[in-house]
Amino acid sequence: MIIDSHVNLHAPQFADDVEAVIARARQAGVGLMLTICDKVSSFEAVHALAMAHADIWCTVGAHPHEAKEDPDLAVEALTHLAARPKVVGIGECGLDFHYDLSPRAVQIQVFRVHVEAARRTGLPLVVHTREADEVMGEILEEEYAREPFKLLMHCYTSGAGLAKRAAALGAWFSVSGIATFKAAEAVRAVIADMPADRIIVETDCPYLAPVPFRGRRNEPAYVGHVLAKLAEIRGWSVAEAEQQTEEAFFALFDAIPRSAAQEVGPRGVGL
Repeated sequence: MIIDSHVNLHAPQFADDVEAVIARARQAGVGLMLTICDKVSSFEAVHALAMAHADIWCTVGAHPHEAKEDPDLAVEALTHLAARPKVVGIGECGLDFHYDLSPRAVQIQVFRVHVEAARRTGLPLVVHTREADEVMGEILEEEYAREPFKLLMHCYTSGAGLAKRAAALGAWFSVSGIATFKAAEAVRAVIADMPADRIIVETDCPYLAPVPFRGRRNEPAYVGHVLAKLAEIRGWSVAEAEQQTEEAFFALFDAIPRSAAQEVGPRGVGL
């Protein structure tokens, strides 16, 4: 099956037609979607989407842009929400030193809270990192040495050095529509060197629509284009890429039973 490992279905861009978006994803062969929590105050909306659809699961967490909303976020608050049905990951969380929409010290503090929540729950950590390679690498290595945890480097576009450091900690990596962008040669070079059994795909919709939809609102129906580009980069057939990413997804998000995936129609690469 095709799995979109990172969607933002509660985003305002989907306010008027989220059910149609979900239907188009199924028609395009997407058997399962993971909808992501960007801040704790959004969790109820995120969780409601997961509860309403058998093929949608969710996470709980705070994006680094939103860390300022809960600078004193407690581990217990995250673990309490993570105990809800269909919550299978902690995050999206991490560091974003490009926009600095939250103070860096707050981003770091809130990120460490997420790491501890991942350890306590056993759920994988969904990591966002941008222009913070050295600090991110240091935090991940320090925290992992304290006690291991599972982690996903989501929409990975950072450098090869951080990728190697994360891979040494057993990290998974997700590939987004950025891999299809003409100027993304450096990103494709890193993808070519990722651990073959720890790569999954995502849209990060409504953002980062892949070619040929770049510039439009992204949808999970377009994840097949990302899968096709991953296959090209790795020298796999599309069928091999689909199997590899499916196996990697369920190995990472092991709280999701394989039976959760919806039966879908003929596979495609989007409408």
